[in-house]
Amino acid sequence: MPTDNTAVNFSELVNKNRQTLARLKEAPRLLLHRRDGEDLVLTTAARAEQDQTVVAAATRMLAAMARREPGGPELLLDILPDAFPWIRFLPDHDVHAFAIELVDTMRAADSVGNSASVAQMLIAWQHTAEAHSDPELLAALTRDHSEDFGPVPDPQDAA
Repeated sequence: MPTDNTAVNFSELVNKNRQTLARLKEAPRLLLHRRDGEDLVLTTAARAEQDQTVVAAATRMLAAMARREPGGPELLLDILPDAFPWIRFLPDHDVHAFAIELVDTMRAADSVGNSASVAQMLIAWQHTAEAHSDPELLAALTRDHSEDFGPVPDPQDAA
């Protein structure tokens, strides 16, 4: 993410576009704060292409490492806690599932040039680890809820 000296209000881009765009020579990205919307990141097309090339290369290397024998999967399992410390809260079988899903999702996302699915998968697994880190929450989530409280009313009927 851009540093503070590469962050400006969106209005500066509109009102002082040449000076604002010149700041892209100082930094690879410019964070544009918006008052009435989500902040934006401005970069050059060349930089965005470079970033995608790096992500694609890292993805291919990770997938190749995980597939290679001997010891590739074990090496991946050994390094994951360094990259994602929260996996220490996952049961062993979930750590293995996470590793497989991470590699598969990264490869699939790279093939379509969109990493949103990887980000969503990481968030979901992190939330799973958070649930495992809290014994009370885990007990509540894994308790047998076989009692049926009947059909759920349609939310449109409540309006």
